[in-house]
Amino acid sequence: MQVGAYNLLPPQPVSAPAQPRANQQAADQRESEAQTSSTASQTDQTAPERGPLELTEAEQAQVRELQQRDREVRAHEMAHVAAGGRYVTKPASYDYQTGPDGRRYAVGGEVSIDTSVPSDPQEALTKAQIIERAALAPVEPSQQDYRVAAKARQMAADARSEIAAERREELSNDSEAGASASPSESEPGTEPEVEPGSAIAPFRLPLETAESMAPASRLSLFA
Repeated sequence: MQVGAYNLLPPQPVSAPAQPRANQQAADQRESEAQTSSTASQTDQTAPERGPLELTEAEQAQVRELQQRDREVRAHEMAHVAAGGRYVTKPASYDYQTGPDGRRYAVGGEVSIDTSVPSDPQEALTKAQIIERAALAPVEPSQQDYRVAAKARQMAADARSEIAAERREELSNDSEAGASASPSESEPGTEPEVEPGSAIAPFRLPLETAESMAPASRLSLFA
C-alpha cells in the first residue's frame, strides 16, 4: 500500500447554467476521477522528497516507523545471506513502500536458497545443516523461515539414515570377507609349506614324555 497522497484536489468547476444538471454532474465526476488518478500516479512515481520540516507530526511518526521497518527487513535478509553461503542462489530482493517524505522504504524481502538434495548422503547432511542455520539466522524468523528449517531437518534425517545403512552394509561385507579367508592356522593337520632351499624351516618342539626322557633302549617286538 502506498502512502503519502496528501495533496488536496482543486475546487470543482461551477456548473454552467446552460447545461442540464445530470450532464453536469456526470462531467464533474469524470473530471474528479481523472484528477484523483493523476494525483495518485504522481505520488507513486514522481513524488518529490520532503524534509522533516515539511511533514506533519503524524507524517513524521509514519516515516520513523518505515525507517525502523526498513532496517529490520534488511538485517533479516542479510542474516539469511550470511548464513546460507554458497547455497544462496541470488541476492536479497525487497518490496518497497513510499513514505510521506517521498522516499522508498523496504517493507518486505526474500532470499532464494537452493534446497535440492545431493546424491551423496554426507554432502546432503552438510547442506541440510547449513540451510537450517540460514533459515533460523534472523533474530525473528518468519513462518516461511520455519518451514524451510523443517524441510532442512527432514533432509538431514534422511541423510543420516542413508549413511547408517551404508555403514551396516560395509560391516556385513567385511564379516563375509573374513569368513571366506584362508583356513586358520589352528586347524589340525595343517602346516605351513616351505619351499626347498628356503632359509626358514619349520621348527617343532618334541613332546617330552616319560618314555622320551628315559635312557635310550632298543626294543624288538616279535610276533
